[in-house]
Amino acid sequence: MTKSKLIDLLAKKWPHLERKDVELAVGCIIEHMSKALMANDRIEIRGFGSFSLHYHPPFTGRDPRSGGELKLPARYSPYFKPGKDLRQRVDLQRTTCRIKQKSSF
Repeated sequence: MTKSKLIDLLAKKWPHLERKDVELAVGCIIEHMSKALMANDRIEIRGFGSFSLHYHPPFTGRDPRSGGELKLPARYSPYFKPGKDLRQRVDLQRTTCRIKQKSSF
């Protein structure tokens, strides 16, 4: 689901709200979540999951074209851990409806 599809879905669910207000609310939530992660805060949404940062130490990699060494700096990346309720809902959905597996070709 994309951000615009989420906005459309919420605007249809609550027709008394204007689309621009829904768009502003979704944008505000995403902005606050981004700022919290940038401040190294953990975000926890009960029943959905938690967002945090994972640290990746610096390491020496290889350039695939030349084979030369590359010094890659340390970095942080966002990490999402689904909550128990979300895992159960997704698992239940997958067992009740057939999801096509991608072919291995």
